[in-house]
Amino acid sequence: MGSRFESKVVLITGATSGVGAAVARRVAAEGAAVVLGARGKEVGDRMVEEIRAAGGRAVFVPTDVTVEADVERLTDAAVREFGRLDAAFNNAGAVNAFGNVDEVDESGWRADIELNLTSVYYGLRHQVPALAASGGGAILNNASNLGVVGMGQVAPYVAAKHGVVGLTRAVALEAADRGIRVNAVVSGAVDTPAFRASMGATPDGEAAIAALHPLGRISRPEEVASFCAYLLSDEASFITGAALAIDGGFTAR
Repeated sequence: MGSRFESKVVLITGATSGVGAAVARRVAAEGAAVVLGARGKEVGDRMVEEIRAAGGRAVFVPTDVTVEADVERLTDAAVREFGRLDAAFNNAGAVNAFGNVDEVDESGWRADIELNLTSVYYGLRHQVPALAASGGGAILNNASNLGVVGMGQVAPYVAAKHGVVGLTRAVALEAADRGIRVNAVVSGAVDTPAFRASMGATPDGEAAIAALHPLGRISRPEEVASFCAYLLSDEASFITGAALAIDGGFTAR
């Protein structure tokens, strides 16, 4: 595999499973030093061991992305351990509240907003100065397909992800003159442990979700990781402020 990320330092949240882990493996294989943030220390340490065993460079920082001090500590770790920060993938997120809007209480609303939107704000707040100090770079936020279309029963999550797209575009304008690109990835359903636990626990459930995608299936984490790696790399040097889909046609309907 090539070395698009040789001498680059890439920060990833939600980095120990699914798309986050796939992106970490991909950019590490292409030369990046990776700084991994997630809640679970044991699985985070295993990810670091795996990447180092394959010849890569990695550190793990236990991180709750809903706590700004944790996000700041994660960003600082990149600079402390590797001397700089060149790219960041704000990937942590999940659906917390299910049901019609009149059935979701305030705690469910706040949980989805804090995990899926406020966490991205915290990331940008600390990543932009760090990237600027390194001479620029790229930030990618995971907005999911529900950042650009609606879906019932998950209104707080939809609201948060739409907010991620708006936040991405605003910060892209603010940071452009500092050499920083900011984009959002609009992904469809991905075959991850979280997906299987929440949306696809049965064959019928998986088939129903797959049918929402015109290509007739959900994606593999590695497919999404390939696209994310491109957007984080210098090959995407003229792309900023965009919400770009890798969703099997979900948002084309």
